[in-house]
Amino acid sequence: MVTTSRFSVRAMSLAVATLSAGFSLSSQASMGNIGTTYGVMPVDVATAQSLSMFNDQVSATYYNPAALTKDTRGELTTGILHAEQELRSKNPNANGDILSNDPSQHVLLGMKTNLGSITRFKHPLYLGFIAGVEKYGKEMLAFDSRTTDNGQFLEYGREPLFLNLGGATPIWRGISVGASFRITLEAAAKLDAVSTLGGETSRERLSVNAQPSFKSILGTNIDLGSTFCPDDSCFLDGWEAALIYRTKSEASTSVDSNIVVTQTIPEPGLALAVTTIDSFQPETYGVGAQYQGDSWRVGGSVEQQNWSALEDKFAGDTIKDQGSVSSADRIQFDDILIPRLGAEYQFNDSFAIRGGVAYEQSPLKSTRNPEINYLDTDKIVVGLGVSATYNRTRLLAYPIRFDFGYQYQQLQKRDFTLVDYDGNETPVTADGEVQVFSGSITLKF
Repeated sequence: MVTTSRFSVRAMSLAVATLSAGFSLSSQASMGNIGTTYGVMPVDVATAQSLSMFNDQVSATYYNPAALTKDTRGELTTGILHAEQELRSKNPNANGDILSNDPSQHVLLGMKTNLGSITRFKHPLYLGFIAGVEKYGKEMLAFDSRTTDNGQFLEYGREPLFLNLGGATPIWRGISVGASFRITLEAAAKLDAVSTLGGETSRERLSVNAQPSFKSILGTNIDLGSTFCPDDSCFLDGWEAALIYRTKSEASTSVDSNIVVTQTIPEPGLALAVTTIDSFQPETYGVGAQYQGDSWRVGGSVEQQNWSALEDKFAGDTIKDQGSVSSADRIQFDDILIPRLGAEYQFNDSFAIRGGVAYEQSPLKSTRNPEINYLDTDKIVVGLGVSATYNRTRLLAYPIRFDFGYQYQQLQKRDFTLVDYDGNETPVTADGEVQVFSGSITLKF
């Protein structure tokens, strides 16, 4: 029995190591992505996503694809995002309190173009995509699903490939509609082998597959003045409204292995199976409004994120297995509302400044979840950014735009009870701070 137990660990390690080699897995992944945790482009970072539903850049494919119609020109954007995190778990019986400080570092690439010119109808049809790759382009699938007795934060760490593709078109008097897809990966690996008690394998057979999963995002944008009083001026001039819907999504990985151990485990062998999820994003409803004056705009949004569906997802997760714990100890999540408010001021044709604030309530309801030991707190988010447009381009038809955004997140203190593998309990206080820096260059065509 002892030999079989040791081999089980060795076989599982082999299966996971094989999958790691095939997919370049990495540690410190999370139940988040750059779009909701920080913001995709510098404008989103700087306004704490408060004006993102009205942002005409390519990040609209995630926040509100209908906003792609707000600028008729094509666009090519490249940028970087760097998030410095200091996530703390203060234990009165320990000296150190920093649980994680690994940065998230993305390179961003996006493009938007009008495909209407290839049709005979000449009706505008905008197509956009944006991609973000972790570790400045070197890491496409960051992943680490685990249990721990030290605690782990729910939404921070390295992020997997961020990829969105969508389109939009105007339909009637200031009303535009759009749809896009968030593309995630479903990875699966199958390993069959014969091994000795020493762990030396033979007759190995490995198959690895990864297929994309498409989750829809729907949005609409309404210019109230153009819709209700297109011919004359009225009190609705300058007002815009937006509605969005995002379906829930996640990345997933499955590992199946079957090992025959000579003289110990005969055919059909020892079967090991692991299924786990990562980068879960809840079903989201959002509504936003903004008022735009001659050289300024102010606006805000409210999102409802339905995190309670994650409880059902964990029921099928063999690593974060909730079937082995009592109903009182099962991890629980709340559906939450997130308010955001932001403003922008255009000094002249070349410079603009913007800022925003948001309050993000933690979706994690339970403060005691044995072995998983997730930590999460309410957050106050403040952002600030600038844009500079270079107009005197000699070779290019349109100006070049430079954007920079900074964001500070203050994680509020919250008490948790950590439960280790032996059932020992430790009270801790979770808090932390996150600083985000983002910059981009945009070419119009």
